Amino acid sequence: MTASPLSRRALNRATLDRQLLLRRTTAPPLDVIRQLVGLQAQTPQTWYVGLWNRIDGFRAAEVSDLLTGRQILRMALMRSTIHLVTSDDCLALRPLVQPVIERSMNGAFGRRLAGLDRKELEAAGRGLVDERSLTFSELGRLLQEQWPDRDAASLGQAIRAWVPLVQVPPRGLWGRSGPVAHTSVEAWLGRSVMPDPSPEDMILRYLAAFGPASVRDAQAWSGVTRLAEVTDRLRPRLLTFRDEDGRALFDLPDAPRPDPDTPAPPRLLYDFDNLLLSHADRTRVITDGYHEQNFDVNGAMPSVVLLDGFTAGTWKITRARQAATLAIQPWRRLSARDRTALTVEGAALLAFAAPSDSHDIEFVAPDAPWIGLRR
Repeated sequence: MTASPLSRRALNRATLDRQLLLRRTTAPPLDVIRQLVGLQAQTPQTWYVGLWNRIDGFRAAEVSDLLTGRQILRMALMRSTIHLVTSDDCLALRPLVQPVIERSMNGAFGRRLAGLDRKELEAAGRGLVDERSLTFSELGRLLQEQWPDRDAASLGQAIRAWVPLVQVPPRGLWGRSGPVAHTSVEAWLGRSVMPDPSPEDMILRYLAAFGPASVRDAQAWSGVTRLAEVTDRLRPRLLTFRDEDGRALFDLPDAPRPDPDTPAPPRLLYDFDNLLLSHADRTRVITDGYHEQNFDVNGAMPSVVLLDGFTAGTWKITRARQAATLAIQPWRRLSARDRTALTVEGAALLAFAAPSDSHDIEFVAPDAPWIGLRR
């Protein structure tokens, strides 16, 4: 049977719908975080904008309460990056991405750890973080007392990889700060990671949040390899499509696939929004205009403007003397309609991000230096 074709625009609308970016939802934040299979969240607070983009009447304090109440947490997961997930999801996902996290650590620190007894070092590190939350610097120094011939950074990073660690509040709470301190998930939740989690369930969750998608897309999102065999086992439960280049895409039969002409409102995405990071082929969202900016992949990530569902510019908020200014830099001349829509969306963002400040919105010329470089 020939697979049905899906245009780039059809993929865009399907993904935006599942990412709750076609219309804001009234669902509670806990349900939204579960539906999205988490948010990339290595920055302490910019991911709150990701939830603001998706939830009508979003209250940041409610999510902070979920963090302190241990219903959600921040830990290293997909692609070995910090994600905000529900507590239940962390227990299922961490064992599945464990090889990814260990591979990343071995690439950077493996030689410095050669010859160490893993069980002995892991037990020592777990004992320390179970006793009290520690930064990696503190953890490394304490471990170095037992292994003085090894450097502290490598010892600390080994525990990050081998022990499922939670980054504990007040780090990550809205409007607050704190050390980048960690404890084990067992100490934090009183529960252990699942002994035999299902990779099939992970793929189904991914498709529900990011599909239709290819095997390579799922691998780019998770960092996990050899997912083709997992997808093959799921084929009887999935629909198969083709993208414009003929690649096979898989999807859940009852997942939404809106009309490609469905209107997409402007959105101001935060710097690590998973919409931009969760596919091998990102042309369903990312335009040539994005690549033409030549963003430094090792530098600051841009906060991106979406227009008609596709990347169309960058934005940044600066604050000084109780005044907050939102600068929006499109990559092309804006129509009056787009400018008005972005002004409305920008005013709402300022009201959320800087409620006590006076507000201003400025549009930066497309050919000016990237606003992300401004201090």
